Amino acid sequence: MTLFEKPVRALAPEELARTKRLYESAFPVEERIPWKELLRLAETMPLDFGAHFLDGRFVGLTIVYPRKEFDWFWYFAVEEELRGRGVGQEILSGLLGKLGGRTLILDMESPEQECENAEQRRRRHGFYLRNGFRDTGVGKSFKGVDYTILIHGPGTFTMRDYDEVIAELRAAWDAMPGAEPR
Repeated sequence: MTLFEKPVRALAPEELARTKRLYESAFPVEERIPWKELLRLAETMPLDFGAHFLDGRFVGLTIVYPRKEFDWFWYFAVEEELRGRGVGQEILSGLLGKLGGRTLILDMESPEQECENAEQRRRRHGFYLRNGFRDTGVGKSFKGVDYTILIHGPGTFTMRDYDEVIAELRAAWDAMPGAEPR
């Protein structure tokens, strides 16, 4: 099995279309940036937006926002039919290796909140914990959804750190001509 990553800007049109389909199916609309704006944001910010392939077949996507203190693991999705088969593990291991020990932060839907996809959230949380992430004790609510923030690597993460990341992302978004208000 050969797993490799391509930057989104280097994808062929059919590969880009598959990446878009996964992005739009894996994340609820309230958690997504509109696709065209996301691509524009990736051109204006130093985002590591990659499509992942296993033996030439598209299998997933990752978006990481590199920062001085830590990297923000913004989006991660694996094709639905491949979930639970070790593909996400392979992508995550490759990403962590590529980052060379840098601290990686992510937010995810809280596994503690009562909701329709509670079991999925618990499985996802367990996946990250098994892969070396730990809870930061920092959480946030957005549009009625509770989020927990996880960290992989050294250091700590505070609400101030979270607010700084969100402010940077919003500033980049606001600086894009024609971006929809967030």
